[in-house]
Amino acid sequence: MGTGSEPGLRVIPGGAAPARSPAARETPLADPENRDDFQRIFLPHLDAAYNLARWLLKSEADAQDVVQEAYLRALRFFRTFRGGDSRAWLLTIVRNTAYSWMSRNRGATVPADFEEDQHRDPAPPVDLELIRKADSAALRAAMESLPTEFREVVVLRDLEGLSYKEIAEIADVPIGTVMSRLARARSRLKIALQKLATTGGKR
Repeated sequence: MGTGSEPGLRVIPGGAAPARSPAARETPLADPENRDDFQRIFLPHLDAAYNLARWLLKSEADAQDVVQEAYLRALRFFRTFRGGDSRAWLLTIVRNTAYSWMSRNRGATVPADFEEDQHRDPAPPVDLELIRKADSAALRAAMESLPTEFREVVVLRDLEGLSYKEIAEIADVPIGTVMSRLARARSRLKIALQKLATTGGKR
């Protein structure tokens, strides 16, 4: 599928999304009947699609199946693509396909919106430097310990560099929910990494 055996683990410094020019974000309209246009627009996002699916499912083989299904769905609904951010449009389909797959095979459900006041953790302030300096194995283990809804916002923001607005559209939640989940996810990552450091990498 053009992906490596390991999903990307780069964390964007400071949790800030990299600047992308309007031309990089906006994809012009294409002929909905032209498969060449589809491949030109969406194949460059294959690694991002696999990265999201791999982290959501925690399985390389299942991620490959989900990405293949997502691309078939994207092709089927290509005529509904009206231009704009092609990566966000595709990742929305990948995300929905992944949750549908988990519902069929694992009994998982799409996360509900969080009420922050009802779900407070006694978490310390976020230390992004600790997260950035963690080795790949430790970060992978810490990421996989997070609930799915936390894992996806970290992947979309800190690994893929999407904006809060883009993540909110992909996950179909308010921007405030995205920010809340991301803050809580980073805090849990810090705790998980600290525990792994004190136990020598054993969970």
